[in-house]
Amino acid sequence: MIKDVETFPVLETNRLVLREVKKGDANSILKYMSDIEVIKYYGLEPFKTINDALSEISWYQSILNNKTGIRWGITLKGEDEVIGSCGFLNMIPQHYRTGIGYELSKSYWGKGIASEALEAVLTYGFEHLKLQRIEALIEPLNISSQKLAEKQGFIKEGLLRNYEFTCGKFDDLYMYSLLKQDFDILQKDKLSIK
Repeated sequence: MIKDVETFPVLETNRLVLREVKKGDANSILKYMSDIEVIKYYGLEPFKTINDALSEISWYQSILNNKTGIRWGITLKGEDEVIGSCGFLNMIPQHYRTGIGYELSKSYWGKGIASEALEAVLTYGFEHLKLQRIEALIEPLNISSQKLAEKQGFIKEGLLRNYEFTCGKFDDLYMYSLLKQDFDILQKDKLSIK
């Protein structure tokens, strides 16, 4: 699915540029990943040092190198500061399946930015990576993330009980999925509304 990429794919939307995250973005990532509200459902403790942010960037690079995922930094057009990220993880090429994750600086919540970024990444996944199924694992208390996924057409399939052990506790997670044919129907519906 993810071939050897000579240049990282940059995605543009009306308001955003989604680009590769570099070491120089560590301060921006530390800023929002140290916010307890942003990181609440991320499965990690809030970041405390620049090394925490550098480790996150290193993970982004490792999933790309290992062809198991790709993570974009979210920036506003005309500004280069990373305000969040969105991308694929746990890719399973033989099944044309991947997971998706996202987070956004609290300063930008409620402005449609996460939805705009998520739609761009989903489009890339279905059109360029030829995915059939994209999954989102969301904690039951993370209502805003559930609403975001549902707005993009994800269907809640069920509850995975004690699915992950993070931050010293077992977490239940809802399994959401979006299939290629569902995505195509939603895109056609959006075009017919315009």
